[in-house]
Amino acid sequence: MNKLYEGKAKIVYASEDEQKLIVFFKDSATAFDATKKAQVEGKGAINNTISSILFELLEKHNIKTHFIKKLSDREMLVWKAKRFELEVVVRNITAGSICKRLGLAEGIELKKPLVEFFYKNDELHDPLICKSHALMLSLATEEQIEEMERIALQVNEVLKDFFHSCGLILVDFKLEFGILPDGSIAVIDEISPDTCRLWDAKTKEKLDKDRFRFDLGDLMEGYRKILEKIQR
Repeated sequence: MNKLYEGKAKIVYASEDEQKLIVFFKDSATAFDATKKAQVEGKGAINNTISSILFELLEKHNIKTHFIKKLSDREMLVWKAKRFELEVVVRNITAGSICKRLGLAEGIELKKPLVEFFYKNDELHDPLICKSHALMLSLATEEQIEEMERIALQVNEVLKDFFHSCGLILVDFKLEFGILPDGSIAVIDEISPDTCRLWDAKTKEKLDKDRFRFDLGDLMEGYRKILEKIQR
């Protein structure tokens, strides 16, 4: 296959259809701008499976994604999309960088979901930006930014309710967006324990990538627990 791009967690290949791509999920785990790295056997396969389940869930709720189908344990067929250089984070409970930035304790339930935008730029370490910064940098139009925020909040409602029914708490998550061949804005990349903070609803055990970031336990054990819960 013709490799088009390789990132920290995935490789993107061309397919026989120029409007479609194949995404391969790697076993690599990274944190803190890739200053912490490891190979975790089976991580790519489980993230591909979880992402496929969640993309299918969003599609059932009429939320557009780049997902077409799961091809194999590690491969996903997606629509080719022109990616926005933005990460959209939705927070329901305080955790991670917002605690450090604003001096907040972890675990505070927010009165309403908070949407934050980050500039995807490795050299600048993906800084937090406001909508005006995004417009100034020509990362998207005002209408596109509003659409991404609207979709992100819609995704939050769908995922929060779904995870709640599975005995999980959706603390926060990161989304990426792109423009599909038909011109519509869609959720792209992946939705997995790499990009979501998920806690066990009863024990508050952290089951996501924070296990790797902060050495809280076996990463795959947490990911497997998430998969088991959402497949019930």
